[in-house]
Amino acid sequence: MPKVDILNIKGENVGSLELNETLFATEISEHAVYEVVKNQLANKRQGTQSAKTRAEVRGGGRKPFRQKGTGRARQGSIRAPHFTGGGVVFAPKPRDYSYKLAKKLRRKALYSVLTSKLENNELVVVDSLALENSKTKEAKAALSALNAEKKAYVVTAERDDLVYRSFRNLAGVDVAEARLVNVYDLVRHDKLVITKDAIAKLEEVFI
Repeated sequence: MPKVDILNIKGENVGSLELNETLFATEISEHAVYEVVKNQLANKRQGTQSAKTRAEVRGGGRKPFRQKGTGRARQGSIRAPHFTGGGVVFAPKPRDYSYKLAKKLRRKALYSVLTSKLENNELVVVDSLALENSKTKEAKAALSALNAEKKAYVVTAERDDLVYRSFRNLAGVDVAEARLVNVYDLVRHDKLVITKDAIAKLEEVFI
């Protein structure tokens, strides 16, 4: 089983932890990660774009000029797509972009990203993220001590308002509960800062 050091918020080594092989020592599937990230981004799309077709644009009910004898091309409406103010050809309409993926594929992608974080030294396990005060300055100092001051994904076992208030104003830093950890957020952050209790929660929820 892979092992990792446990640090405190000062960056000092206070022990070690054996990690679950399913979560942190699996075969990495880049394709699974790609599919899940694409799915998450698609599911986030609002799909509210809309434009009017020639049938929906106001006006244009009368034939603009007679069919023959003018020397011009025949026209039936001034709301045809080639007229200024006319409708849009194949106009985009509101739609739902979301779709579902198999649970096994989503799990495989999550295991792959967690394994990658460990292999690339992007996993930082801390004993606790308890700060004396909910101050951004203290949170920034803690991340600096953990060598994770840029684009850190901070994960706690349960919702912790004190931790959230401390880290929320730091650029590139996001805070989440272990049960809400997802592939897209793991991929777009450089470091995963997670408490040892949160790792136990990951094992409970995702295995």
